[in-house]
Amino acid sequence: MLARRQTPLVVLFCLLAMFTLGVAPASSPADAPRKPELNQQALDKLGWTLGCQAWTFREMTLSETLDTLNGLGIRYVEIYPGQPFSPENKAKFDHNAPPELVEQFLAKCKSANVTPVNYGVVALSKDEATSRKVFDFAKRLGLQTIVSEPPKDAFDTIDKLAGEYQINVAVHDHPKPSTYWNPETVLEVTKDRSPRVGACADVGHWYRSGLTPVDCLKQLQGRIISLHFKDIDRPERRGEDVPWGTGKCDVPAMLAEIKRQNIHPVFSIEYETGKGPELRENVAKCIEYFSQQATKLAEK
Repeated sequence: MLARRQTPLVVLFCLLAMFTLGVAPASSPADAPRKPELNQQALDKLGWTLGCQAWTFREMTLSETLDTLNGLGIRYVEIYPGQPFSPENKAKFDHNAPPELVEQFLAKCKSANVTPVNYGVVALSKDEATSRKVFDFAKRLGLQTIVSEPPKDAFDTIDKLAGEYQINVAVHDHPKPSTYWNPETVLEVTKDRSPRVGACADVGHWYRSGLTPVDCLKQLQGRIISLHFKDIDRPERRGEDVPWGTGKCDVPAMLAEIKRQNIHPVFSIEYETGKGPELRENVAKCIEYFSQQATKLAEK
């Protein structure tokens, strides 16, 4: 009888001791970051791939980014040059990485269940040896596409290497006054090139440049290879990223246009505002909205 009366006191003292020593009770599953729902069947029907630009989680290392994507249910990643590799190894990961680090990266991708598909934005040039190094790296990683903003005199070399390696090159647009801010310039440099040379459509940067994203997608029909997908608000501050469907880019219209063109690109989530739990939650909202819109489009 006495022992039963003392049990609540013992538990209380133990809890007090844990918090005094800075040891919190084990977290419950409800405390873990939530995993958003993604209708993969709808994406498969549309032929779409949803990935993430690692730049979204640039406050982390590459290894931590892969773990975060795994937790979000994202199975594809576009890496960028220069992200520190891991908390234990802060070496910058890019096409200059030593073979052993490349092997560690591939092993980490396998354990995190995330497949690398794109690499960029990375420099390419008319110098074949310099550009070939990037293509060799992309081939070793099994990538689909190199994302770049090459000088205009580099496209003979790029077209040749894209065909040789069977790897795409997608021309990215940063906001004006960058070289490729307007789709007209992208069409100019890709004219008469192979289908492996096309556009990485950064829809948010188009909006930041004062263009209408859905009109730009229509203009680039036949040349879109991949997308850096965003939704943007507050143009007076050059546009801040917001969860998809809550900004000014008209996400439903853009997705409907991609379906109309009957293309099968990689959509790389690139969220450039915020950090920490808030950023992760906003990315989760983007995934859920994308899933909802894809579900509707797949049913039509």
